[in-house]
Amino acid sequence: MTAAPDPTTSAGAASKPHRVALVTGGSRGLGRALVAGLVDAGWAVVTDGRDPAALADSPATRAIPGDVGDVDHRRELLTATAALGRLDLLVLNAGTLGPSPLPRLAELADRDLTETLVANVVAPHALARDALPQLRAAGGTVVAITSDAAAEAYEGWGAYGASKAALEHLARVLAEEEPALTVLRVDPGDLRTDMHQAAFPGEDISDRPLPEVAVPGILALVDRRPATGGRWRAQDVRAPDVEAEAVAP
Repeated sequence: MTAAPDPTTSAGAASKPHRVALVTGGSRGLGRALVAGLVDAGWAVVTDGRDPAALADSPATRAIPGDVGDVDHRRELLTATAALGRLDLLVLNAGTLGPSPLPRLAELADRDLTETLVANVVAPHALARDALPQLRAAGGTVVAITSDAAAEAYEGWGAYGASKAALEHLARVLAEEEPALTVLRVDPGDLRTDMHQAAFPGEDISDRPLPEVAVPGILALVDRRPATGGRWRAQDVRAPDVEAEAVAP
C-alpha cells in the first residue's frame, strides 16, 4: 500500500538524493507520528505494523503489514528499502508492553517475560543485523527507542524495563562494533499512546502529551548525528540544533 509519492520521482530528486528510513511499528503512537514527521521532512519511509487496518492510511512510502519477528517479513521490509535505493535510517520502535495490568515480578509468568524479550530485544536485533549491509553502504543511523523504565525501577515494569535495558545494551555494543554508523538510544518520554494507556488500565492519561511532541527532537538528532551517539531524551532536544546533552550512560 502506498500513501505518499516516491521522492525519487519528485522535482529536484536528481540533484539531491533522497534519504530512506525504515521505521518499525508505524501504525500508531510514536511510530506513526515519526513516519509522518519524516515524510514531511522529505524522507522516503518504509514502515510496518501488525494491524493491516491501522496501516491503511499510513503516510509512508511503503506500509507493509507484519511482525518484525518473522524472517520473511524482515526480508520484505529490506527488499522495499533496497528498491528505494538505500537505507539511511533504521528506527527500532516496534515492541510490546507485555501483560496488562502490569504484574509484579512475583506474578510474572515465564511465557509473558519470554514474549516481551522476543518482541523488544530479539526481533529488533534480528532486523538490525539483517539491515547492516544496507546501513553500512549508506553510513547510516540506527535509533533504538527506549524508555526511562530501562534505567529506573518501577513497580510492575520488570518485564518491559528489563527488555528495554537489554535493547539499550545491544545498541551500545553495536555502536562499538560499527563505528561507521551512528547509533542513538532515544527515550521519547511519557506519551499519550495506546501502549501507555495499557500500562494504566482504566486511568485517565490525558495529561500526557501526544506522540508528536517527541518527533522534533528525534528528527534533530537524526539530522545532526551526534558523533558520540549516546542516550537522549527526545523532549529535551530542540531543533535545529541538538542543544541538550546526552544522558548517561
